[in-house]
This record gives sequence, C-alpha cells and structure tokens, in this order.
Amino acid sequence: MVFMSQSISMHIIAHICSDFTTKFGIPRQSGLVDTLKSTIVFEPEYRNPDALRGLEGYSYIWLLWQFSEAMREGWSPTVRPPRLGGNTRMGVFATRSPFRPNPIGLSSVRLEGIDLHSELGPVLYVSGADLMDGSPIYDIKPYLAYTDSHPHAKGGFALQSKEGVLRVNFPEHLLHQIPPDRRDGLLAVLAQDPRPAYQNTPERVYGFEFAGFEVRFTVAEDQLTVCEVNNTQR
Repeated sequence: MVFMSQSISMHIIAHICSDFTTKFGIPRQSGLVDTLKSTIVFEPEYRNPDALRGLEGYSYIWLLWQFSEAMREGWSPTVRPPRLGGNTRMGVFATRSPFRPNPIGLSSVRLEGIDLHSELGPVLYVSGADLMDGSPIYDIKPYLAYTDSHPHAKGGFALQSKEGVLRVNFPEHLLHQIPPDRRDGLLAVLAQDPRPAYQNTPERVYGFEFAGFEVRFTVAEDQLTVCEVNNTQR
C-alpha cells in the first residue's frame, strides 16, 4: 500500500494552570496524586459554553496536550525510560516518554467542576493532572469507563519495578509555610518520590518549585526529609 505523507495543523484550545512551574516533581502519570488541583482556561476562540454542553455529566475527562518543554528537531526510535534506571533503551512507542515524533501527551483527570460564569469564559476544575503550568491543550474528550478501562491489561516493563511510597518527614515549621489547601497535594507528590529513578544519593539535596515555593529535600532509604522551603514569589 502507498500512503501520501502530509502534515496537518492543530489548534491550541486551552492551557492548564497547575502548581508546577518546572518539569521536576510532576507525577510520572496522571491520577497518581489525585489531590493535585488544576484549572483549564480556554483560548478566547473556544470560550463558547455550548462547546461544553453535557460535559458536566462525566466524572473524568481525557486531555490531549503538548509536551511544550520537550520540543526537538527530529526524533529517535528509542528512548531511556527512567523506570528502567535511565540506562536501558526501549522503543519510543512502547513508552510514555515526552520525546516523540509528535510531542503529544495523553492524561486522564477527574473533572471536579465547571465554572460557566468566569471572566475567562468557561473554566474547568480538575484533579490528578500531570501537566506543567501553562501546558497547551489540543483537545478534551470524555472518559468512558465501559470502554476506556481495561483492568486486566498487561503493563509491560512499566510494572516490572513499581515505585514505592516514601515516608515523608516534613517539619511542622516548614510545612506551615505552604498554603493549607496545597499541603495534601505536596505531601502526596513527595511520597511518590519525585527524584529520577536512576538517582539514589542520600547526601544529595533535591529541589523543585511547587505553588510558588521551592521545596528542598533529601532521601535516605525509604524516608524523604524536607530540609528547606523558600518562597519564590517574594
């Protein structure tokens, strides 16, 4: 069979507003931290409430979005998944790596609510997103459990080495610097171990930005200890 190669244009319909201003610390998959709250703001051209008619009847939605911080010229047929320690190459189409021929991400998030009276037009409130703040969104589709969920599906190498849950030592005087409505989400992110899988140096201090704060921590065995919190908005 002969196919003609052609390009199509895609339109950014919205952007997400999340607590992550950098890639470090973002959960590895959507839904891992369901206490993370985000909002989706549509571009002016798509702020028509009619486009969301009926969406309130769904509890989860799919987001098709752009890995805007992973744009590259060209592509590689193999990548190094962090799950395998960053040393083993696997086929790009067997991974969820952001470095793809087309830098498109797919995430399932919980739809918490819709604000149809916002000055920004319709705004979606979601939880469990794994997107960096400002990530462009190409499309939104309803999640259908009867066809989208496959509980007995094989997990491939992604399930060969599950991430454990760390014990988090977050001193009270540091935790109180974080806004109360952001604490549960941050604690859950830390428990998931935000370090790259191939880094395991107890003396090393890691850090990432979350909700306007830089959170610095160390990890020894199965315990993560927060050692510093700095307000980045001052």
